[in-house]
Amino acid sequence: MRQAGDVEKFDEASHGIAGWPFGDFHKAPPLPQNLPNGNRWPLILVVVTGSASERGDAATLASVERQDYPNLRSHRVESGCLRIADVLEYEGAEFFFVIRSGDLLAPGALAALALHAALMGADVVAGLRVLFDRGVLAVDASAQSPGRMRPARALLASDIDLAVGGDCLWKRAAVVEAGGKGIEATDPMTDLWNRLSEQGAEFARIGRPVLLQRYPRGSLPSAYGSRSIVALTDTGYTAGAGIAHRRLAEALGLAHHRLTHVELRSESPAAAAEWTNSFPKTEAAIAAGGHDLVLAGNLHGATRSNDILGRLGASLPVAAVLHDLFPLTGRCAFPQSCALIASGCDARCPTPDHYPQLPPTRIAEVYARKRAVLEAPGGPMLLANSAWTAMAARHLAGNDAGVFEMDLAFPTGVFRPESKAVLRQRLGLPEDDVIVMFGAVIVDAPGKGFADLSVALKAIARPGIRFVAAGRLDDPSVFGLPDLIATGPIGDEARLAEWYGACDIYITASQTETLGQTPVEAGLCGTPTVAYRSCGLTTAVIDGVSGLLTPVRASDLVSSIERLIADPELRRNLGAWGRIALENRNSYAAAALRMHDILEVWLGPLPGTAGARIRFSPDLMRYFAFSADRYEGNAATLQVSSHPALRRLRRVKHRLMGRGQPFWLRRLIYLASLLSRLRTGSS
Repeated sequence: MRQAGDVEKFDEASHGIAGWPFGDFHKAPPLPQNLPNGNRWPLILVVVTGSASERGDAATLASVERQDYPNLRSHRVESGCLRIADVLEYEGAEFFFVIRSGDLLAPGALAALALHAALMGADVVAGLRVLFDRGVLAVDASAQSPGRMRPARALLASDIDLAVGGDCLWKRAAVVEAGGKGIEATDPMTDLWNRLSEQGAEFARIGRPVLLQRYPRGSLPSAYGSRSIVALTDTGYTAGAGIAHRRLAEALGLAHHRLTHVELRSESPAAAAEWTNSFPKTEAAIAAGGHDLVLAGNLHGATRSNDILGRLGASLPVAAVLHDLFPLTGRCAFPQSCALIASGCDARCPTPDHYPQLPPTRIAEVYARKRAVLEAPGGPMLLANSAWTAMAARHLAGNDAGVFEMDLAFPTGVFRPESKAVLRQRLGLPEDDVIVMFGAVIVDAPGKGFADLSVALKAIARPGIRFVAAGRLDDPSVFGLPDLIATGPIGDEARLAEWYGACDIYITASQTETLGQTPVEAGLCGTPTVAYRSCGLTTAVIDGVSGLLTPVRASDLVSSIERLIADPELRRNLGAWGRIALENRNSYAAAALRMHDILEVWLGPLPGTAGARIRFSPDLMRYFAFSADRYEGNAATLQVSSHPALRRLRRVKHRLMGRGQPFWLRRLIYLASLLSRLRTGSS
């Protein structure tokens, strides 16, 4: 078995590259002819510098050729002779990349950098650097946060020339404007960085490898420090919010943070959530653990209040990830357009029996206590996973609340493009039909836009169109579709990725997402999404890049789906652009880097970290599609399919009582849970 840090050897047929720290090169979908805005891919000049050697130059140039980038030139300069003025003589080049002889470009690096530069309008774009000798030693990235560039002396240590020059794509026009033609320094890349920072140039960063740098020396460059973090959840790492929280915790662990995983259900059953506000054993253990931060996920499966966040916040910083908006309301996870929020939640709540349920008589009291926790000195920081969620949090919690926008993590080596033909054969799907996929933990939940989704699916149904529903669906006939394939809940990430990749279009009619993980997962697999221009989906779906956003009308949803059905080239283009853009933004590395930026602002830099780069474990390489030893994904993300009798019982209950759960039934479930614990001897 290969270890994560093993380095593969390539034969002459693979250009004779030795020291390539990837396995079989994963062939990404062909690049579209143009960028999403219709412009051509920018011309990039790759400048190879350093002492010439037949082996070193051959390996470096072979890694450039393997980019499959459509608009590329390369130029060789001898060691000590790099002059920015000479680089700028190539007037046709819009960007340039400097690499030492013997170092290597990671697969797909130039396309990833160029697309991000085009989407963000950045002057300099950096990615991850892989340090290797006989194996992968480390993966690191610039500690410069996206935005205006800071002087290099505030960022980097002794290997500044290698770090600044080697992992960045530079925009020629910005370099010219900053006076790059006049740079004559021995260390031109550092001088260039400082001139751009004085010019107010914009910096961007992507969360995927771009440079493989030989580092045969005995000691690695200084690295940023780590923190001790408690990952706190209600019932663990299953279902949507639990999956998101687990992935974020894993990403932070790969950045060398020390994670402690805590579940509140260890002290109280989920059925008791309405009646449980304190967890003395858990709280005491966290307070005594010497931790730097509590990272709380959804807690409403164990308690209906924020009280525990307030008590923990009295002794250490607490951050609440807004997987939904429950921490900000009286009881609901998605208030949408509820008019009561403006004056405060109370007994007038129209949906007290919807999950997370709460008796109407308690809503005003719980809402007031939540506000007190949020507004108290040292109240929790709120982490929003989309621009819409950040806006909603500031509206609901007040402008004085500490709200930061972060990025969720996705295992981009698990969710990756593969051959549709192969996947369809493996899954027993028709080869030539257009297959439309939709899904959720509970597929027909009203909050996921069931009504509009049903209308849209029926409108596009015809011979040659097939449908796949992924998730819990007790009665597949509710959609009235003759060609519906109901997969049931898919708890294995690798298996779910196969279904995404086998389909042509993913759709959602939801208007209640703080982000929407399924469109990101589908996009990483090369499948575009059609969604409403609503809620967090405006971040999850990059309009015109990873899918299409429509006005909130079922007829517009249908029009966009029909457009993709009729245009296979557009589907392929969105699949290719979306894969690159979402990996740049939502890889494990990207999420950890964004959290680093937030914690630096909120908690301040760690002592002794001036000039250090952010370092990852070599195991991070396993989470990319081109890894020699790919991470295979989590196989237990959802509860297994229910027994048929239970599904029938739920259907009867929905027919008689609707989707809500009346108080007497909740009390009965709670008492049954207590009796079960007494019988088994559980606490």
